[in-house]
Amino acid sequence: MKLKRLIFAISAIGLLTFSQTSAQNKMNLDFAHADQTINKNIYGHFAEHLGRCIYDGIWVGPDSDIPNVNGYRKDIVDALKELNIPVLRWPGGCFADTYHWKDGVGPVEDRPNIKTISGVVLSKTTALEPMSF
Repeated sequence: MKLKRLIFAISAIGLLTFSQTSAQNKMNLDFAHADQTINKNIYGHFAEHLGRCIYDGIWVGPDSDIPNVNGYRKDIVDALKELNIPVLRWPGGCFADTYHWKDGVGPVEDRPNIKTISGVVLSKTTALEPMSF
C-alpha cells in the first residue's frame, strides 16, 4: 500500500513539474539574410487516380486521335508547362505502395502489370515514364 502511495506521489510531482516548466517555443525568420534555397523539386503536384483523370484524362496513348505528346494529352502538357510545376507525381497514395519507378522505364512490352494493395492494376500499357515539362 505504501508503494502505491509513493508511486502516485512521484507521478503527481512529475506531472506538476512538467506542466509548469513547459517552454514556449519561438522562431524568427529573417529572409533578408537567408543563405539557402529549398530545392523546387521538393514541391509539386499529385495527379489523383480518380475517375478518368489518368486514363483518357492525362494519358490517352500515343495512337490516340486526341492530340498528344508521347501519349500525354497535348492540352494537358501545355497547361502543365504554363503552371510551371516542378514535379507531377503519379502514382501516389496507396497506388505507390507497390510501385517502383523502374517498373515504368524500358520497353513497354517488358514492363509488369502491377496489382496494388488496394487491388487496382497499374497497367504497363500506359507506358507512363518519367517526363520533364
